[in-house]
Amino acid sequence: MKKASLKERFYQFLLMYLYSIHHSYGATDTITATYFLKDGGANIASAGETFEMGFFSPGNSKLRYVGIWYKNISVRTVVWVANREAPLTSGSGILKVIEPGLLVLLNGTDNVVWSTNTSRSAQNSIAQLLDSGNLVVKEAGGGNFLWQSFDHPTDTLLPGMKLGWNFVTDREVYLSSWKNGEDPAPGDFTYHCDPSGYPQNFLKKGNNVVYRSGPWNGLRFSGATSSRDSPLYTFGIFSSKTEVYFTYKLLSSVITRLILNHNGDLQRWTWGDRKQDWGPYLSIPTDSCDVYKLCGAYGSCNSVNSPVCGCLDKFVPKHNESWQKADWSAGCVRRTELNCLKGDVFLKYSHVKLPDTRNSLSNVTMTLEECKNICSKNCSCMAYSNLDIRNGGSGCLLWFNDLLDIRQLSNEGQDIYIRMAASELVADSREKSDGKIRKILLWILPLSVGVILVILIVLICQRRRKKALNIIKKGKCGRNGNFKMDYNSGSCTEEFEIPLFDLSTITKATNNFSAKRKIGEGGFGPVYKGILEQGQEVAVKRLSKTSAQGEDEFKNEVVYIAKLQHRNLVKILGCCIEGGEKMLILEYLPNGSLDSFIFGDRQSMVLDWPKRFHIINGIARGLVYLHQDSPLKIIHRDLKANNILLDNDMNPKISDFGIARISEEDEIGAMTNRVIGTYGYLSPEYALHGEYSVKSDVFSFGILVLEIVSGKSNRRFSPPDLSLNLLGYAWELYKEGRSIELLDEHLCDSCLTPEVERSIRVGLLCVQQRPEDRPSMSSVVLMLNNEGPLPRVKQPGFYVEEDAQYVELFSSQYAHTI
Repeated sequence: MKKASLKERFYQFLLMYLYSIHHSYGATDTITATYFLKDGGANIASAGETFEMGFFSPGNSKLRYVGIWYKNISVRTVVWVANREAPLTSGSGILKVIEPGLLVLLNGTDNVVWSTNTSRSAQNSIAQLLDSGNLVVKEAGGGNFLWQSFDHPTDTLLPGMKLGWNFVTDREVYLSSWKNGEDPAPGDFTYHCDPSGYPQNFLKKGNNVVYRSGPWNGLRFSGATSSRDSPLYTFGIFSSKTEVYFTYKLLSSVITRLILNHNGDLQRWTWGDRKQDWGPYLSIPTDSCDVYKLCGAYGSCNSVNSPVCGCLDKFVPKHNESWQKADWSAGCVRRTELNCLKGDVFLKYSHVKLPDTRNSLSNVTMTLEECKNICSKNCSCMAYSNLDIRNGGSGCLLWFNDLLDIRQLSNEGQDIYIRMAASELVADSREKSDGKIRKILLWILPLSVGVILVILIVLICQRRRKKALNIIKKGKCGRNGNFKMDYNSGSCTEEFEIPLFDLSTITKATNNFSAKRKIGEGGFGPVYKGILEQGQEVAVKRLSKTSAQGEDEFKNEVVYIAKLQHRNLVKILGCCIEGGEKMLILEYLPNGSLDSFIFGDRQSMVLDWPKRFHIINGIARGLVYLHQDSPLKIIHRDLKANNILLDNDMNPKISDFGIARISEEDEIGAMTNRVIGTYGYLSPEYALHGEYSVKSDVFSFGILVLEIVSGKSNRRFSPPDLSLNLLGYAWELYKEGRSIELLDEHLCDSCLTPEVERSIRVGLLCVQQRPEDRPSMSSVVLMLNNEGPLPRVKQPGFYVEEDAQYVELFSSQYAHTI
């Protein structure tokens, strides 16, 4: 026994000696019992120098953390944090390996603040950073891992990571967001691969599901619009008796990562060597139809419709009154109740995102016909579908509860067969009757086609005339809430389903349009606060008979707000067109417009810098949706401080789409002879030449950023002894390296100087003279929220007072401004 002990000690000494020589020659991917990672000392890097590990402080925080980030990327991007819940308060931390095979983080008093905490023990253990970004603890020279960081991710999913459940160890691996950009502690949001029922991914806020991917169908997530094939990577859910997990692997040398940010957005980013910055590849949620079970049971969400929620065919709203008021939570019910004893049938619904599968059963070997037979014999079975869509479809998926979170898609999605009362199945009888009618028509049509055409023409003319009189003369929506308008974009005619409010209801809600209920006024007309009988607060936008805007602008508001669904855009709740009155019923935002908070001393101290930066980001995200993510691709054309409304939590919402236009060309733009907008926010090419594009909105956004930072209005501000407006003043301060002096004096105690300076520079990039020099709004969002280098700023447009005065004169003589 004594000899064995001496031999063991000899080998331990030899191994430690070899590792010390190994590190002395520059191999720095390993931590041992004698080679520590010290705060302020050298970092370790993976063998291929893909990833680096060391101590860091996020943002402007002074707390110290151990993290892993990309080594050869100019923008430090942290992908994993060890002590996210136990930060060090001083720069005296040490990361080392101790017996029996633990990696521990010690503070300045040698107390353990973080540990790998593995139950397995081993001798001569080391910690090694791999080129995959995985930090592993193992025996020296061994291949089995005692512990790995891939089993304990923070907010980032790297290629090769497994997100899901290991049934042997009963361990779940999931992503959790940071609390904020400077605190890596677990935040509100988590992202899971859920194996219950049939595997699918969930994004949660606390215990509440906010987004569901849909079940995995062998190629992609069922109906998820962001679940697209990519030449950069392949992904999927893999299932066995021992584990179920979601993962992805790279197909090229691209650097890409999946991150759950502190706002609850799941985003994929790719690194661009040319721009030396991260670029967005996809983001979840993408639109309002990604909100989990937005339309309730048997409701179907379609982002191109307005409203987005509707009932599946053969279903009707469970509570029709609530449904008409855009409360879809109760969902839908079958219009004919099931009667299993008399026999039910199954109807096919195509191009749908399959419902929530947590209470489903599955079988990988059954055919679709076998699946149907099983479901038919069980009165509790509500629907069935193929499990896998490859090779024509295979497997069986059965649902036994109400169908939740269905989404209608145009080309993607899958087929599902839903249980119906037998009386709903009339297809056979219709086909027989249609066959008889076709035979008769083959004889009759050649003889009577002329007569039929004449009758049809007369009927169509009468119908159109009747509808025109009903809308124009009587000014009414139909009883079912249809409001039909001709919106000319090319030759396009749209029909929108929006809830109808009676004039008497709105009159009562606004106390007969009392002056005390008036909360604002714009080019459209006055805006009133209304309180409906159920206690819901609304904003009533009433078209004034003397309004500079007319019926076209009113139609614009209905068309665009009804079509657009985003958390940073104002929502429309309905309309009222009756007795010469035209009104929009919008969500009520209690904090009013942004201009009341940033211009003037009375409320300027309410918005500290973090709130203002949050507002800037919210407006930017709203514009990204308008310009590239919405189904219409909209140019707002009147972005200004009093068209930004604030909700209870100071979240910004873009409003007033009366003069918005569809963007058909991203860069070239469109021309108009009637310049409409607000002096002080108009871009040079639009104000002087009538040319507008998405870059016109970018210019207006840049003005807004400078106004939010400074608390000064571009239209009214002029520094003493200088013939400059706000743009010119900001430009001169920037050139002299004194941008921080632009900051509102009330914000000095709450500001983060680098964040303020970055915002000012982004604002100046947005107001550059030439449209092609201005960034896109998606680039703006990236620049605001990353620490990478920014492009060189060129001289802004209209940066001197003389230019502004010329534009004002031009506008008053040749244009219509609001």
